[in-house]
Amino acid sequence: MSVSFRTARRDDVPAILAMLDDDPIAAAREPGKGVDPMAAFEAIEADPRNELLVAEEDGQVIGTFQLTFIPGLSRRGAERAQVEAVRVAVPYRNRGIGRRMMEWAVERARERGCGLVQLTTDKARNDAHRFYASLGFTPSHEGFKLRL
Repeated sequence: MSVSFRTARRDDVPAILAMLDDDPIAAAREPGKGVDPMAAFEAIEADPRNELLVAEEDGQVIGTFQLTFIPGLSRRGAERAQVEAVRVAVPYRNRGIGRRMMEWAVERARERGCGLVQLTTDKARNDAHRFYASLGFTPSHEGFKLRL
């Protein structure tokens, strides 16, 4: 298995959207409201604090995640990395790709000098909770969201 990671390109957007759409939990909460996906991609691409990444095998996009680097005064000014929208295409699950993606994300955060990597995951994703715990993440906070 020769998986590599790179910054997403415009022509990767359909594959990324397919992975996001192939998620029943996300599909239930995302009824199509939002901006044009290409406009969102362009905003991410233009923002130096955001990185949209893909996992690729044999030229095919098989996974995706987004890193956002957040400056702040808490933690003595250490930047934190937020991991979002972690997905692996269905035929490639349970092959260690998600683990490699997260290890890559943590290393990228270290390279950038972040003091913390954080993420959120839906409370219904019990398998994801076990997965993130196996990587050393701890459920230290309760998250709140307000839909607009």
